Parts: sequence; C-alpha cells; structure tokens
Amino acid sequence: MFCLLEPYIHKCIRLTSRIKLKHVCILFGIIMLMDLFGAFTHIFEKSYNEYFKYPYEGDIFSSIEALKNKKKPDIEPINQYNYSYIHDIKEYCVDNNYHTLRLIFLVKSACENFHRRKAIRNSWGYKKRFFDVPTRTIFLLGKHDNDNELQLKIDEESKTYKDIMQVDFIDSYYNNTIKTMIGFRWAVNYCLNAKYYMFVDDDIYVSVKNVLRFIRNPASYPDYLKEPSRIGSLKREIRKSDMPNFTEKMSINASANIELGEIKNEKKDLNSNEAIDEMNSRVDNILIRNSRQIFDFELPDDVRLFAGYVFISSPHRHKTSKCFYTKHFRFDDIFLGLVAKKADIEPFHCDEFHFYKKDYTKVNYKYVITSHGYGDPSELLNVWNEQKSLGNA
Repeated sequence: MFCLLEPYIHKCIRLTSRIKLKHVCILFGIIMLMDLFGAFTHIFEKSYNEYFKYPYEGDIFSSIEALKNKKKPDIEPINQYNYSYIHDIKEYCVDNNYHTLRLIFLVKSACENFHRRKAIRNSWGYKKRFFDVPTRTIFLLGKHDNDNELQLKIDEESKTYKDIMQVDFIDSYYNNTIKTMIGFRWAVNYCLNAKYYMFVDDDIYVSVKNVLRFIRNPASYPDYLKEPSRIGSLKREIRKSDMPNFTEKMSINASANIELGEIKNEKKDLNSNEAIDEMNSRVDNILIRNSRQIFDFELPDDVRLFAGYVFISSPHRHKTSKCFYTKHFRFDDIFLGLVAKKADIEPFHCDEFHFYKKDYTKVNYKYVITSHGYGDPSELLNVWNEQKSLGNA
C-alpha cells in the first residue's frame, strides 16, 4: 500500500517545500480580515424571517384567550414577574380634575441615582409642565441587599415625593427586563386611565413638547411641523392626510357618539393653536389608529401602540400578552423586540429618538424627542432649561 502512495507522498512534500512562510502569513491574514468583516458569517447565514425561533414555540392563542377570560390556561405562562412591592403608588393616576391622563413617564432608575431623579422632577418630569395636558412621572426601582442606609434614603424620598415604585428584586443592569415588565404590571393594575406610556432611563433628556407632537402624528414627525401650510398661522385646515385611518366609530365616555362628519364640519372654527390641539385630541379619541405597532398587548380596539426605541403606549392588556409566553431575556429592549417578532408586528422607528447622545446646540435640539447619555444632572437641567426658553421642550 505504501509503495502505491509513495510517489504521491513525495510529490506533496516537494510542493510543500516550495511554499514560503510569508505566503502562509499573507493567506492567514486574508482569512482573518474576511472573518473580521463578517464574510464567513454572510456565507453561512440563514434568513432571519424564515428561520427565527425563540421559545415558547407552541400554539399559545387558546391559552391567551383563557387568561383573558380569567380561566386556567392549558399551557402555564413561562414569565409572570410576580414580585412584591416595597413602595407602591396605587393612587398616583387618580386625579379628580382629569378623567384621562395624556402621558405617563415610567423612568427606570438605579437606587442610588437620587440627583438624577431630582433633576428630572425639576425639568421634563414636572407633572404640571403643561397645565392643559395631564402627565405623570414615576420612577421604577429595585433594591440593594444589605444596604440599610441606602434604603432609608429611598424610603424618605418616597415619602417626600410619592413618585417611587420600588419592587423586591435586585436592582442591576441585567434586571432591566424585570423592571420594565413590573412597570407594565403597575400600569395595568393602577393606571388604566392613561392614553400613552413612555419608558425611559434616568440619564435621558426628554422634550415633553416634542413627545406630544410625535404622538399627534408619528408617521410624519417632524416633517409635518416644517410645512408652512401647517405652521406659521393660527388658522389651519385639517386635511384628510392628517387624520389616522379608521374602521369604526367609538363611544366617548359611554354617553355620546361623535361622528367623523361632525369633526370635519368643525374645522372652519379652528382659530387658534389651542383649538387645533383640542381637535386633534378629539380625533385621537374617536378614530382607530392602524399605524405599525411595537407589539400586541391585546389592547382594546380604540387603543393602539406607538413606539420608538423607548416609547410604549397603552399596555392595557399586559396579562394576556405574548410576553408571558416569550422566554425571559435580560436586555429589555431586545426582549420587547423578540415579543414584537413573535407577534409578527413591525416596530415603528423615529430618528428623533437618539440612542446615543446627540451633540448639543441650541438649533439641532429643536425636534429632538429623547437623547441618551445625560448622566450629569446639571447638564440635563442646563440643556432642558435652554430648550424650554426656546419653546422646544
């Protein structure tokens, strides 16, 4: 056998001896560069849409229906996030002056970030920022074990401001999904009278004014503000393109049905920005928005989710959502993306939600909704106060 292979062995040895070390190094370097830039990844990759899988993979719709009807599901939820409250604010959304709150900010905050929370209360988180637009801000906290001094400070802060919702789990970066889902649970249990909810971190600059502008017309923000026909004058015609798609009329306060035709007939009476805002609010209340959503929380037909990377609205049916049948993932934004994918819903994106800190000038923050990276409370206050004075916050 060896005699038969001997000529080939000698030939291979001769060929090998001709290969120089520098050629081997060059080839190895090329392979490393190709791997660095993902060439091999693309060669062996599979279609995300076609091959995406993430547990639970079974049919859960019957179980969701059972949960919705408060019955025992055939398949037990794999996520329930049942944690006890250390500080709860059950009455925080109760306001005798407003039947419905426009916007709730749920701020994910670390236990020790007292100065950040104070800066938020004194800037964009002030609940009377706009006297005619009811908003609220709550802070979501976990706990630190064996730190009694820190807990005493949180207890005092909660007693003073009554805006702390603290839950019995370890407060860490990798538990942000727990913090987010606890926020949903709180909204479902105690704050069903809000129209929109927005989740943010405690190091984010927020322009409440631009948030309200965004939810008025998310698909066209901020372009619709730049059109001369829509700004610069007190009188404005509400065009068909300004109105969301609708499929049915809805009852307002269970006592009066407002016809879409009545809204159209009233556009000739718009003589001020306040009237325009009021009309837009009424349109919001009677039309079903069919814009793309971040994920389906089994909402009532008259409520829909609008989302940026931090913006969630109206999670009224959290208990029957697919998140209870989606395996826990420790990064909350990725987890919600997985829920969105499993629900076959395409997220809605807006460029004015800045994941990284946007370089600041007076002019380029005019339409900014959020900007991440404001860990210095003094800087946040300075930027917000300047933008407020310019009418942008």
